[in-house]
Order: sequence, then C-alpha cells, then structure tokens
Amino acid sequence: MCLIVFAWRPDQPQPLLLAANRDEFYARPSWPLREWDDAPGLFAGRDLQAGGTWLGMSADGRFAALTNIRDPNQPAGRRSRGELPVDFLRSALTPPAYLRQVAGRAAEYAGFNLLLGDARELWYYNSQEDQPRTLPEGLYGLSNAGLDSPWPKLRRARAALENCLDAPASQRLLALLADSERPPEHLLPDTGVGPAVERLLSTVFIASANYGTRASTALILNADHSWELVERSFGPQGVPLGEVVIRR
Repeated sequence: MCLIVFAWRPDQPQPLLLAANRDEFYARPSWPLREWDDAPGLFAGRDLQAGGTWLGMSADGRFAALTNIRDPNQPAGRRSRGELPVDFLRSALTPPAYLRQVAGRAAEYAGFNLLLGDARELWYYNSQEDQPRTLPEGLYGLSNAGLDSPWPKLRRARAALENCLDAPASQRLLALLADSERPPEHLLPDTGVGPAVERLLSTVFIASANYGTRASTALILNADHSWELVERSFGPQGVPLGEVVIRR
C-alpha cells in the first residue's frame, strides 16, 4: 500500500473514512478483497508471494493498513511486512499492546508504517521513529515516508478527502484515488530512486506497463463497528479488472 488518506473523527457517526491505493508490480500475484479461507472473519486482499496483506478488516470492525518506507539504501527485511496487519487482525490484542510487540521486532522488517484501530481508537507506528502513538482527531495522509510528509500527491489527495466529509460515500472516496494529475517536477521529493521513477510515482493513481496502482480501496467505519469496504482492482496501464464490495 503506497498512499492512504484518512479522516479520524471519533465522536462522529462514521469515525473513520479512509481511501487507499496499493501500488505494486503487476507481475506480483495477489488476490482481490475477500474473506480468507484460512482466517474466517478476516477480510482483505492477499499478496500470494509472501502471504500477507496491505489493508484489512475483521468482522468485528478492527482495522489495519500498511505502507512501505521508500529507501533504496535500507537492508532487506528477514520477514515480510505484510504479515503485520494479518497478525493484528487475527489476534485479540489492543492496538497499543500489539504495537509494543511490533516495536520489539521491527528490525526484522524493512521500513514500514502501520495503522491500527477500530471505531474507538486509532494508532500509528513508523519503524524508523520507533514510537507507537495514538492519533487525535484529524485529517491525515500517509505514503512511503512519515505521516503527513509534504509530498504533492498526498496534499492533493488529502484536500480531495476534505471535500468528501460533507457527504461521505465509498464512490466519492474511490473517485479521489483515480487522480492521475502529475505535479510539477520541482515539487517532487528526492527519495533516492532517480527523476524518472519519482515522476512515475508522483501521481495519486499510477499506471504504466510494469508497475502501478493495483487496488483502490474505500473504507467507511461506523461508530457501531459496522463497516463498508470497497476495492477496485487494476491491471497494466490502469485497466480496470473488477470491484468487490463487503459490508458487515
């Protein structure tokens, strides 16, 4: 998962509104959103290469999402980061208790951001900062650096999310994720991958022959822990492959 914007409003009827794009090589095999046969009550897409996920929900309204930290100089992790959301959703641990465990073994993974929560609390952990923290009410953006890093595509997506707060709906959240507007090159971050790759990765929705947005996901979590999760899948050059809707 490479871009997440979310509104955390714990006193509202819909405490969490979230829109997320998963960017990945098209050749990496994965399943679209579904309930997992080997983990009943867990709803997520699945990376078939390493077995984990980038975003998922439990039947009782627990939530987890992951993004990688982009750093070409970091060592490869001994374990797959995608197992972290799965482990949380399969556990009975509270978000802070689980993140305390994660902090003790974060060095086993390449850099990552992890969001965990439910309708009552939302927690954030960045493996480079190594300090779990609860998030106050607010509007946030997360990509492949720290929380609210001033990347142009994050600012653009977060502003679009703010415009959805008056009448939140999954289709509006998905629409903001389809933005392919490219920002001016002088505004792009330098994350060590070179200008051509920075340009490719600079849009909210990424499309090319080999790498791009594989899934766009909208989540609406209600105060009673019911939720709606909608995922659109895409192939090379951004060709639509289908849509899955799950409500609990």
